[in-house]
Amino acid sequence: MEAVATENQTMIAQMVRDFGAQHIKPHMMKWDESQEFPIDVFHQLGELGLMGVLVPQQYGGSGFGYQEYVTAIAELSKIDGSIGLSMAAHNSLCTGHILQHASEEQKQKYLPKLASGEWIGAWGLTEPNTGSDAGNMRTTAVPDGDHYVLNGAKNFITHGKSGHVAVVIARTGEVGDSHAMTAFIIERNTPGFAAGRKEDKLGMRASETTELIFTDCRVPKENVIGKVGDGFVQALKVLDGGRISIAALSLGIAQGAYEAALQYSKERHQFNQPISNFQGIGFKLADMATEIEAASLLTYRAAAMKDAGLNVNRESAMAKLYASEVSVRVANEGVQIFGGYGYTKDYPAEKYYRDAKLCTIGEGTSEIQKLVIARTLLK
Repeated sequence: MEAVATENQTMIAQMVRDFGAQHIKPHMMKWDESQEFPIDVFHQLGELGLMGVLVPQQYGGSGFGYQEYVTAIAELSKIDGSIGLSMAAHNSLCTGHILQHASEEQKQKYLPKLASGEWIGAWGLTEPNTGSDAGNMRTTAVPDGDHYVLNGAKNFITHGKSGHVAVVIARTGEVGDSHAMTAFIIERNTPGFAAGRKEDKLGMRASETTELIFTDCRVPKENVIGKVGDGFVQALKVLDGGRISIAALSLGIAQGAYEAALQYSKERHQFNQPISNFQGIGFKLADMATEIEAASLLTYRAAAMKDAGLNVNRESAMAKLYASEVSVRVANEGVQIFGGYGYTKDYPAEKYYRDAKLCTIGEGTSEIQKLVIARTLLK
């Protein structure tokens, strides 16, 4: 693992900063207030190669590794966590699942559209009554001739309404059997497949989150990913990479909150001097900067191991756990440094504060990460 950014990482970071300044920052509070999902921005990100960062060039992607991917997510999230979240979900979940587990024919069909940003991807695992207990999902897929018929619902699905295609895991066997779930590729206009209620969220409000509803939805058997019954095992592997994504998202939000607080502390004067001169503020900034560096090292270590083809089950969980908790702490201290102004929408601190909390919940809560880590330690 290199502690210094590579040429590719430096190039990607600058590209994202330039794009964000022009196309995201001027509009992000409007999107936040209205919960508007700016789909055109993601088509543009596709033109920059950021919707298929990990996809090989033979399928129309950028062909980069996880270290470049982490850099892209973190830089986007410094500007707006919502955009970073949606970019991460598209890349690591839907696109990532197809890339890692689909047949060559399926890859040829779907990856070019996803990598270019022409199509937006969704991924359906979580259900209303299961949450972290995904093994007890109730959405079923019953074989019927050349099709499977799906019935049930998923919730908290990023791009559930606007996504052009979704990878959905449904039960094809008995409840409680981890080898009785299967992954399907389902296109938006498939009869019986619909978006349900859109969530009214605390933060990440420009990243669309809805239900997916299946009512006698007929999916061709050719749309099964891998073997019947392997869906849950595939999902766990996908989530190992997804946790690195959320660690990168957390890292970016923390960096954004810290940089805003640092700048404000130099500009805000009390008692005839900038508040950064006060030890109380300086200690806060020191803690924030140190924890961000530690989170960065954990995240890039997991990314480097993923690029090397190593098992990152523990390392991705550690990175996600620590970076997400750091993001919340840093965002909280950012509001404190801004004082009363940190509680208003005139300054960025409150948005970082609202956005950060999701990082400790999405793609496995902090408690689930500790469970994953503990299991690897006790083997």
